[in-house]
Amino acid sequence: MTTMPILDIQNLTIAFQQNGQQRVVVENLSLSIAKGETLALVGESGSGKSVTALSVLRLLPSPPVVYTSGDILFNGESLLNADEKILRQHRGNSISMIFQEPMVSLNPLHQIEKQLSEVLIIHRGMRKEAARGEILDVLDRVGLRDAQKRLNAYPHQLSGGERQRVMIAMAILTKPSLLIADEPTTALDVSVQAQILTLLKELKQEMNMSLLFITHNLNIVRKLADNVAVMCQGKCVEQNQRDRLFNQPQHPYTQKLLDSEPSGRAIPLAESSGNLLEIKNLSIGFPISGGFLKPKSVRQAVNKISFSIRKGESLGLVGESGSGKSTTGLALLRLLKSQGEIVFDGQPLQTLNMRQMLPYRSRIQIVFQDPFSALNPRLTVSQIIAEGLEVHQSLTKEQRETQVINTMIEVGLDPDTRHRYPTEFSGGQRQRISIARALILHPELLILDEPTSSLDRTVQAQILALLKKLQQQHQLTYLFISHDLQVIRSLCHKIVVMRNGEIVEQGDCETVFNAPQHTYTQNLLANSH
Repeated sequence: MTTMPILDIQNLTIAFQQNGQQRVVVENLSLSIAKGETLALVGESGSGKSVTALSVLRLLPSPPVVYTSGDILFNGESLLNADEKILRQHRGNSISMIFQEPMVSLNPLHQIEKQLSEVLIIHRGMRKEAARGEILDVLDRVGLRDAQKRLNAYPHQLSGGERQRVMIAMAILTKPSLLIADEPTTALDVSVQAQILTLLKELKQEMNMSLLFITHNLNIVRKLADNVAVMCQGKCVEQNQRDRLFNQPQHPYTQKLLDSEPSGRAIPLAESSGNLLEIKNLSIGFPISGGFLKPKSVRQAVNKISFSIRKGESLGLVGESGSGKSTTGLALLRLLKSQGEIVFDGQPLQTLNMRQMLPYRSRIQIVFQDPFSALNPRLTVSQIIAEGLEVHQSLTKEQRETQVINTMIEVGLDPDTRHRYPTEFSGGQRQRISIARALILHPELLILDEPTSSLDRTVQAQILALLKKLQQQHQLTYLFISHDLQVIRSLCHKIVVMRNGEIVEQGDCETVFNAPQHTYTQNLLANSH
């Protein structure tokens, strides 16, 4: 007797309706997940993975979304034909979801404890006081440091990885039967990633929970999945048991995915290259309110770090979420107050006011970690990419348009889509828009804050190849912030390892990878395989 699957997607076709026309984004998709099973859904950005996941709980607005054929069954019950009352019973209760972009999903006006408490109050009828203990326990399990102190924090006061851990905690608080995880470990370093994967495995075993896991990270698929479905351009091109798919991929696209792991090494650096950027004893602290009649204390995010980057060199800055990597990048642009020395091309930046900094802002550009938050939803892609040109260069409208088109082609975007808005693009495409916006000014130093974390492996390989090509052509210098050690090794000359706001190890990339000295670096490398 065959057991009924907990989730059964049958011949599902999803389209977007606009101006009387339908654009199909998912076509005749059939997937099923058994009780206690993990199905990994992989494929490139824009292949329909997230649209499929959001459709399970009917979270996409209809219109413009239309389901032209098929059905989605949960324990044999149709979700596509269910009314709002039934859907509300399932949402966040029997079916939970971890969303791809935590900054967009968390309420910026509410503290973390309030947002997590709401889940337990609404779904399990718990009192706020009783909920706190359970909240602290789950935050500890997902690896949020100093959980007790972070309960009163707002989302913007957490790092990208910390926000992601809060989202994971929120999703598992109700102990759902089915957990849909849309790129849940994207912003996490490999050690915390390993911790989250272990946690998900434990929860699966404890609750016989099923898991639909959407990812582009094939290492995670190897460790977590029972079965794998591969999507390409809205269609499922291959489904198989995990080991069979990795050992004997049948479809050319699956073979291409498996062959797209980061490889190669940094381009050779001229011996005569001098330092472009020098950081000496950089410290960054954030004031913490002490409450009524209590003095404010300071949380030290970065503590007296020093490193330098030569012209044309790539330096990889790695470490766990909350270690101070992104904070360091923002301080270099003087977007955060800091102590210590920041010297760019021989010029100390610490003494400059905002007006004096303006010429350096075109020479130092940044690609932010969360592309959705970094892109203005009211501007078209063309306007977003051209923003810097309007500030720093005097060009005609036609000249700006030409530069926008050329830059979009360089980063692998269709220039015909330049009049669309960010919401009309996938997560990976939005990241490429962010890269294009930074590249269009031809900067000397590019600070890249997790620029490939939301990209599938095939697109990631294209972006890395593009960054290497641009570096060779223009002698670009990169500060590459990432938790993906394979990416760091393929692009960077030097590596700096941070933990708790301090540098624990730094040196030549190959030396650190082959003979790491610090225990933390050794653990990072061990968990990256």
